[in-house]
Amino acid sequence: MANEDVEQAAETTDEPPETAPAADGTTVQQTIRVDDDGTVACYANFCRVSYTPEELILDLGLNPRPFGSGETTVKVHQRVILNFFTAKRLLNALAGTLQRHEQAFGVLETDVRKRVKQT
Repeated sequence: MANEDVEQAAETTDEPPETAPAADGTTVQQTIRVDDDGTVACYANFCRVSYTPEELILDLGLNPRPFGSGETTVKVHQRVILNFFTAKRLLNALAGTLQRHEQAFGVLETDVRKRVKQT
């Protein structure tokens, strides 16, 4: 991954750089580089959240009939397991990103019935 990608990724989050305590009690800044070689991307229009006392579990998949009625089976393609500290960081990063998107492009209506235009 190029350095520009690392800098761009850092710009897309509201999270400050990670800090860690040094042996002398001062705080040092940690730089994290992301290696996405070999990463397989997938699309998800379905998300289920569950949890244990220690972890948050995100199941991501594709609902083949998002507007259908009756019973539908959704195949989960990705399961992401996070500790609650990482989940909270993810929540903050997503909230900030969505807020910037809505400021630029307008409010995202999640109720599909309100988005459908009557003809």
